[in-house]
Amino acid sequence: METGRYPNSSNPYRPKGQVLRDARMWWNSTRNDGFGVLIALGFLLLLAMILVWDTVRAEQRQRVQAERTDHVITLLHEIIEHTTSAESGQRGYFITTDRRYLAPYETARKAYRTTLDQLKTFTADDPQAISQDLVAQIGKLTETKFGELEESVTLIARGEAEVARTRILTGKGLQTMEQLRAAVTRFENIEREQLLYASERAASAEARIVPGLVLMFLMILAVLALGMWQVRRLIDAEVRAAHADELAEARDRADLLSRELNHRIKNLFAVVLAIVRMSGRGDPDAKPALDRVATRISALLNAHELTQSGGAAAGAHLGKLIETAVAPYRSDAHKCDIAGPELILSDAHALPLGLVLHELATNAVKYGAWSQPGGLVKVQWTIADDQEATVTWEEHCSFTPPDHPADERVGFGTKLAESSARQLQGTIERSYAAHGLVLRLVFPAGQLPEPEAED
Repeated sequence: METGRYPNSSNPYRPKGQVLRDARMWWNSTRNDGFGVLIALGFLLLLAMILVWDTVRAEQRQRVQAERTDHVITLLHEIIEHTTSAESGQRGYFITTDRRYLAPYETARKAYRTTLDQLKTFTADDPQAISQDLVAQIGKLTETKFGELEESVTLIARGEAEVARTRILTGKGLQTMEQLRAAVTRFENIEREQLLYASERAASAEARIVPGLVLMFLMILAVLALGMWQVRRLIDAEVRAAHADELAEARDRADLLSRELNHRIKNLFAVVLAIVRMSGRGDPDAKPALDRVATRISALLNAHELTQSGGAAAGAHLGKLIETAVAPYRSDAHKCDIAGPELILSDAHALPLGLVLHELATNAVKYGAWSQPGGLVKVQWTIADDQEATVTWEEHCSFTPPDHPADERVGFGTKLAESSARQLQGTIERSYAAHGLVLRLVFPAGQLPEPEAED
């Protein structure tokens, strides 16, 4: 009689219903674990999309407000220009009684109502009551001013210049003009305050996006580690199966789940990269920061692919990880010497170490040994008896590198490298020799791989 066909079914005499119940519980547990990981990844992706979308919306609101403010101020200035031109024409006509001087007046009288209508239409949907009151006040004062001008022009045309002079000297027209300018100035200040508020909101959203995305990616890595742990727990359970064929079947299922999870993780990285790059379209100011975020995400993806290239439990070779980090920049003009013993890193070591190497290679191209032809970068590592690994990054510039003051400002890349060193449970030391940067990263290497036994 055949023994149990599922894990923990070693009793060959159990009822068939009990065997089916055990199999169903085992399958539901495996499926729920995988669904939990995918739900967590989906939730983190949703948070990242919300963060990017909030930033894009803030920038869109800023652009809309800038266009609105510019248009409103232009209309307000046109109203003042129309009123001033009309008043100048009226004064010229009053002094000379030559109707040719009324040309600016006639032009402004025909145009000011159109400008007022445009202002009222453009601000009709403004929710602020004070803005609506100011528009109404500006319209009333403009109508009053043009009414006063038209009245004086009519009196002059009838030959009653003295009556027109008396009314001009009352100062009502001057008072109306001062009130109109005050209302226009107040409206301009309100529009500029709204533009400043929208700009501050956009700047605040842009300041949140980089650390927010980095935090999301770290959380994604934590969920990935949890998923790997669940996969390995499933493999351990299958190892204890009674028959070799059942063990092979269980390993196939675990490997399929691992490949599916890795496939979804890489798709997730690709989606996040696409979101980041799309966020920079149409906004040249935000593009450099988003490009730096994209390159760091690519470095994480490269490190992840190295840890999974040889199977679910293969890990990443330190030498291969270093070669991958420097490969985009390495050439005859930008040389790199890599040397060290065999060392296989776990996922927890490979991912943050890949970020550190990416930052070092990028900075070498921008400011260090690879910023000019003929530079050399030496990367060496050693392993102490207590399983402590020391990685040394040493740059030899073909030129005299600039001095680095002790109070030099710490940039985001340096903070990211220090944060990655803490994830490695190690330390990072940076110094500057006559030939360039020297950086040492010390961290516990953990259990080294044992040599494979010969057949």
